[in-house]
Amino acid sequence: MAFDTQYLLDTNILVHCVRDDDLWAEIRESYQLMLIEPIPLISIVTAAELRSLSLQFDWGSEKLDRMEFALGYFIELPVDSRELVSAYATLDAHVQRSGQRMGKNDLWIAATASLADAVLLSTDRDFERLAPKYLALERIEPVR
Repeated sequence: MAFDTQYLLDTNILVHCVRDDDLWAEIRESYQLMLIEPIPLISIVTAAELRSLSLQFDWGSEKLDRMEFALGYFIELPVDSRELVSAYATLDAHVQRSGQRMGKNDLWIAATASLADAVLLSTDRDFERLAPKYLALERIEPVR
């Protein structure tokens, strides 16, 4: 099964994957994340955030296994190119000029999605201030 759309998954999407909760089931089914080609992307920043969360919350072996599977399955993109640094600077300057606040890790993730020409999947409203001018975004409403 091949699709034209390339997705980049935000950290919160992978947190739902690790939890193996209802929202993850809905996202996985709706976007066919485990079946589509090209395989969805993640930023190395997401990998670092997820590993930090696993330590902060002392995840048990089941969650750690799901985390390792996800981090091994999705394609990890580094943050070591001049083009990515430039994309980050553009997004950061835009946010700063607009007087808004945005987490630096979120800016790296957004810059990675933008540079990869990927649709960012996230439950986070913070990315809305960058879409559609700087990146393609599909924001998923979390289950309440």
